[in-house]
Amino acid sequence: MIYLKHINTKTVSSVVKDGEQIQVLNTNLILCFWEICERFPDELVIWIDEKIDMVLSDDLHTIFHHDLIMASYPIESKFFPDSIGYIDQFPFVNPDHTVRYPTWRMSTDVGGIKTQTALKFKSIFQDIKNFGYLLNSIAKVGQQNSLFCYNEPDLIKENYQTTLESRASISLLFNFVSQHYKNEWLFVLLFCFIKYERQLPFWSFFKSHFKRSWFRKTIDLSDLTLAFEKTESLRDTIDILIPTIGRPEYLRQVVLDLKAQTHLPSKLIIIEQEPDLNSKTQLDFLYKEDWPFEIVHRLIHHTGACNARNLAMQQVTSDWVFFADDDIRLTENVIEKALEELHRLNICALNLNCIQPGEEIYFEKIKQWAAFGSGTSIVRSSHALKCQFSEALEFGFGEDIDFGLQLRSHGCDIIYQPEVKIIHLKAGSGGFRDTLKAKWANSSLEPKPSPTMMWLVKKYYSSEMIRGYKVSLFLKFYKKQKLRNPLKYIQLMKRRWDLSEQLSDKLPRS
Repeated sequence: MIYLKHINTKTVSSVVKDGEQIQVLNTNLILCFWEICERFPDELVIWIDEKIDMVLSDDLHTIFHHDLIMASYPIESKFFPDSIGYIDQFPFVNPDHTVRYPTWRMSTDVGGIKTQTALKFKSIFQDIKNFGYLLNSIAKVGQQNSLFCYNEPDLIKENYQTTLESRASISLLFNFVSQHYKNEWLFVLLFCFIKYERQLPFWSFFKSHFKRSWFRKTIDLSDLTLAFEKTESLRDTIDILIPTIGRPEYLRQVVLDLKAQTHLPSKLIIIEQEPDLNSKTQLDFLYKEDWPFEIVHRLIHHTGACNARNLAMQQVTSDWVFFADDDIRLTENVIEKALEELHRLNICALNLNCIQPGEEIYFEKIKQWAAFGSGTSIVRSSHALKCQFSEALEFGFGEDIDFGLQLRSHGCDIIYQPEVKIIHLKAGSGGFRDTLKAKWANSSLEPKPSPTMMWLVKKYYSSEMIRGYKVSLFLKFYKKQKLRNPLKYIQLMKRRWDLSEQLSDKLPRS
């Protein structure tokens, strides 16, 4: 392990390897960083701001337990200001600093990366002169190429965090947006600075257009293998959780697929919903056929997937829980492969690749996932049972987003694995979203966004993210409607936004 201490991200004060100070050719921090990576390609390098009083963890190797991890922790400073939220509303932009949280927003205060991993980015980023900009660029591009990037409070023994200051100038912020996002976001950023910051950064906006773009840049990290051997741990137990309504034939096929698994589930939990109080179960096959796992079947007359999943989670007793849909198909080894990946990556939540028949795979690399699939994910039960599906979002959209954000707030990252696939048949009948029309569906003025989405925005977004979301929503929707007068359109959208806020405030706060 190498400790790279720096002074104000500019110069190197010391480089210590295995308890001994080593001589380096460069005192410039970035040049020294690349020098260390090249001289010692099989080490973990930890950068430390010398002026910050901190006590490092004694066991940093447990944090960087494989080569595809980059982590930092902001004690006094974050590099980019929160105004990055004007153009990016993914969870990674607004990390919870109290837990291990997926984010590309790296701090220069303290952090680390494996040297051989960092070297993968040198040919692209070797001309960057600002250390904070370099770290954030590695993380931003790396996150789309299987690098797991975290805010990690366990880097230090005690939480010394104070009010965080941003170090990047407005010019660097515009440059970063130009290089790591679609060009159109520069205009949104400029507008937000003018409207909300009362600033006119035209020169920064203009210069940023001449920067080389790294948006969707591909980096091959596949040779950084993650060692894994099958062990007794793959005897882990798993429960399958399925809410269902009006799809008995589809569900029967799912149960047959589970019966054929090479790693059998311990328990199948089915919450069947029938709104008719006099109705009986449509799932007689559960009792007429033999199954190699326990089946917990409950018929209720209250509809709603959120309520159904919450009831089902009360029955979970296994190590893992598979949140599944009632209209999917599974190959015989999908559970076994998923458990292997969970152990290989040492993670607590895996989002399976859910594709429709004949659909091509769009995301081809393992990566930190900004969403959560409430019908396509396997989660460690100890984390899942700390969360609930919010019934404020019942019959709307967003309950899966909310559940994923709850998981992250408990330190549980969600990883997408494209090679572990299930097929989603998208059954034409049954399901939950059509069982009840939203209360606002017949209003003369339709809220925009939906009140359930507004509920999520107000619960999880920073003020900058809310403003940026509003601006981008107004811009995107303009192309999809018939009102061409921009002034009248803005007035109408403000009314729809206000209505959405009013309706979202009436939803339960859970």
